Amino acid sequence: MTRAFRTAVPTLALVATVVGCSSPAGGDEQWLTEQRKNYCTQLGTWQKARNAAGTEAPTASGFDEVGATAQDTFLAMRALRDEPVGGGRTLGEATAAAMNSSDSEAEGRVVTYCGDAGFETLLR
Repeated sequence: MTRAFRTAVPTLALVATVVGCSSPAGGDEQWLTEQRKNYCTQLGTWQKARNAAGTEAPTASGFDEVGATAQDTFLAMRALRDEPVGGGRTLGEATAAAMNSSDSEAEGRVVTYCGDAGFETLLR
């Protein structure tokens, strides 16, 4: 991976976590379902881009696509960031760990989160 990609993703995670809003307390269930679907869709897109970039020769455009999809995933996660995903982690923490540190356990937690929400088919 390029150095720029490794620097950009953690920065995006921090910005998304600090700027984002927390999930609504007792909010509209339809809105929450839509937010979860959007997050899981973006996560699946990021997984596909990351996997494709990992099997191809490194190119700037390939890593740009992975970084752009990571940004979209972080933005989609903002409203849900405080939702628990197990192991004492929130969705925001697990998403950041999965994308920034290639933490397979954290990625497994967000994949399980999407599966539990009914959106497992949106993932890789």
